[in-house]
Formats: sequence, structure tokens, C-alpha cells
Amino acid sequence: MVSDIHYACPAEQARRGHEARVIRNRMVGLLAKAYRHFIWLRDPFAHNHLLDHFLARVAGADWLVANGDFSCDTAFVGVGDQAAFTSAATCLGKLREAFPGRCAAVFGDHELGKMSLFGGYGGPRLASWERARTGLGLEPFWRLELGRYVLMGVVSSLVAMPVYEPETLPEELAEWRRLRAEHLAEIRNGFARLESGQRVVLFCHDPTALPFLWQEEAVRARLGQIEHTLIGHLHTPVILWKCRLLAGMPAIHFLGNSVRRMSIALREARRWRPFNVSLCPSLAGSELLKDGGYCTLVLDTEAGEAARLERHHLPRAA
Repeated sequence: MVSDIHYACPAEQARRGHEARVIRNRMVGLLAKAYRHFIWLRDPFAHNHLLDHFLARVAGADWLVANGDFSCDTAFVGVGDQAAFTSAATCLGKLREAFPGRCAAVFGDHELGKMSLFGGYGGPRLASWERARTGLGLEPFWRLELGRYVLMGVVSSLVAMPVYEPETLPEELAEWRRLRAEHLAEIRNGFARLESGQRVVLFCHDPTALPFLWQEEAVRARLGQIEHTLIGHLHTPVILWKCRLLAGMPAIHFLGNSVRRMSIALREARRWRPFNVSLCPSLAGSELLKDGGYCTLVLDTEAGEAARLERHHLPRAA
């Protein structure tokens, strides 16, 4: 399993300073620069080589699951932007070439568009949804049976669309709601079809979606069968630890969109627990800890033993 590859094609690499350009407040700009430089990721375009290193390490695996965020989304509107589409297509092409017919890919929030963390620019776009499906071949809901194990992939941004609605275009909101209802129906059907002896490994890019899944009776009735829920999005285990620490905090609506979105997610984070959440880090990890990597999952297809999840460190240098 790999997540948050954030591949950057030459057109995206040419957009250096893309985040700073949409920040209007000078103090916020300085804060963002310091955060990116020392804590999060100093150069988001410098890690394409890690994809090749990862693929070389896992060449003997039976299956590959890629848990979203294939581009850097430098226009903040998803793969409807040509540069982001090229990055994602190149990334997925490498994954599928290495695992022909054995690669399952999950939507990340960057495929659809994500409002910039500090600048409040961009957001999900229907054009990106359509292009991700037709141009990248991403399936919203997929189900893979491996013996007694059932692997499922969902679109976290669609499931959690009530949180993302303020970031959508007003004229697109009705269609997003329709797509969400359609996706939830697929998920309900997928869980309702489970046999009592089957075990589930759920792939969900952003854990913000998990409380919304918990609200679905068909999912809640099968929570005992979910052995692992594998998320991405957070990039580093430190962020997951902080999320668990802050679970239940009140939602904050007066400090901008990013704080609103994250605080709403944290308010409901106690609902993550019954999903047995584990994080697959980004390949690059955080600037502060250099803790990037990937995960492997060893399955006993007869479900005689529990699945064994292992996290592997991937050095930035060769």
C-alpha cells in the first residue's frame, strides 16, 4: 500500500510558489512559509524519485493499493487542471505498469480539488470528478475478494461532502449531493453483501469520512468485520497521534476554512476507533521527521489468522 505520492510533472514543477501566490495576508504568508520549510514539506516537487524506489522494493507483492493523492494539485482544483492531470496520469501509469491487472486505486482529495490550506483558494470541481473517472480510470467504489478477505475502496471526499460543501461552486452543489447519495448507496450495498465469515480491509483516503460511514446502518452493523481501515491524507503518524489526542474538540468556524474543516473532523474523530484505523504515510513523510514510507499487509486468505500490517521507512536518498 502506498499513499500521498504527490507526483509532480514538469508543468507542476514550474509553478514554484503556487501556495504563496494565493495568500493575501503577509503574516499568514510568513507563517505558511515557516510551516512548510521546517515542519511539513520544504520542497513538494523534489520527491518523484521515491515512487521508483518504492516500486523497486515491493516488486514481489501480489497486489498494490494506492490510497489517493497522485498529484501536487498546484491549481487547487483537482485533475480538471491539465498539469495536475498529467502528474496523476504519470503516477498511475507507473503503478499500473508495475502491477498490471493487480493495482487498485482510491480517490484522494487532491484528485477532486482541495482548497489551499492558507489561502482559501480552490476546492472540489465536477470537471475533476469526471476527468478522474474517464481520464484516470478511477472507480468510486471498488470491492476485491481475496479468499475470506474483502478489500473495499471508497471516495472519502464524497462521503464527507457535508464538510466540503462550503468549498464547492454553488452551481455544482446539487450534483455533488446527488453523487454522494449514489456513492453511499454503493457502499451500503457492498457492506450488505458481506457474509458473516468474511473480514474487511477498508481503504479510505481521508478519515474525515469515517463518522459519516458510521452513520450508515449497513456499515455500522458490520463494524465487527472490519479488521483494518487504512487511511492516508495525514502524511505522518505524528498527525494521526495528534488527531486522536484532540478528538472531541469543538468545531471552530471563525478562523478560516481550513480550521473549520479540520476542527469539524476532529470533533467527530472518536468515531474513528471502531474502524481500526491505521495510517499509511506519504512517501516523503514530514520535513521535521523525515518519516516517509509505505505499508505492507499480509493476508491469510482463509482468515485463520489476523492480517499483519507492517509500516516500512523509505529514506529520501537512494
